Amino acid sequence: MFASVPDILRLVVVPVLGWAAWRDVETRRVPSRTWYPLVALGVALLAWDALSHLSLAAPGDLLFFVRVAISLFIVAPIAYLFWLVGGFGGADAKALITIAILLPTFPTYYFSGFTLPVVVTTLGVFSMTVLTNTVVLAIAYPLGIAGRNLLDGDFRFPVGFLGRRVDVADLSTAHGRLFETPDGFSRSGLDLDALRMYLRWRGASLSDLREDPEAFRDPASIDATYPATDGAVGDGGDGGDEADATPEPEATDGDAEPVAVDPDDEWGAEAFLDDIEGSAYGTTPEKLRGGLAIVAERDRVWISPGIPFIVPMFVGTVVAFTYGDVVFGVLGALGIV
Repeated sequence: MFASVPDILRLVVVPVLGWAAWRDVETRRVPSRTWYPLVALGVALLAWDALSHLSLAAPGDLLFFVRVAISLFIVAPIAYLFWLVGGFGGADAKALITIAILLPTFPTYYFSGFTLPVVVTTLGVFSMTVLTNTVVLAIAYPLGIAGRNLLDGDFRFPVGFLGRRVDVADLSTAHGRLFETPDGFSRSGLDLDALRMYLRWRGASLSDLREDPEAFRDPASIDATYPATDGAVGDGGDGGDEADATPEPEATDGDAEPVAVDPDDEWGAEAFLDDIEGSAYGTTPEKLRGGLAIVAERDRVWISPGIPFIVPMFVGTVVAFTYGDVVFGVLGALGIV
């Protein structure tokens, strides 16, 4: 293989994205520090490439800067906008912004008899290709969920395309949110991280709540509370920032903190949200009460597992490095471009 030094160095994004995708599946948490070295590398390589185009003597020199501008000022803001409206998680947005900086233009890798990527767009913005490849792959996610539900013999239209039914006992390690409320199916059900936060705040387990839901519903039963953590599954333990998982606290006297609870505050929902730092993933007292009632009363519930978006982004990046742009390739095969 032959390639420029910057393009060879850019390949480091593949194993990093692969690790981030694995961690996203396991914990839905990717430390922000994951992206810092890649951003620094991207800035350095961008400066390296820019030096060879500063003269603007060749026809491609100006085009290089146009493509970089599209990547930095269109693709990167798209990632931020998607995060702002809730379409991306924080790690998803940071990953795409990192790619926009590290890979603004198409790299080229020469082999004996062929060159990769195979399909290069006219626009020539590699980060845009990663984004479109990712979207194409993500569209297949509901079909995968539906196929799994059909194989399990537990398909219900239309929720079978967006959710799956699980045992309530498995919610302690599940990701996503409840697809049910006391009023029926809803995509805005209780976030499962918020459920874990509440249980840790109470110093209790899900089985404790299910064994005696009326006691938990009574706000007078709350005589002490414990650190809610961020609701992540597992113990994380790698010293990361807000994205890192934290262990479930043990309910010991040393951890306990007294709390004042309104006698009309069922489940202590308002007290919980007032006591924790920040937001429990957009949870309201009503949403928390409804979710707790469901997990206390039912043996199986529908959940929306959500899309670990870094997974299709990782695959989309690998496809971009090898095949190239999937959408452009299909349009080319159809004779449209």
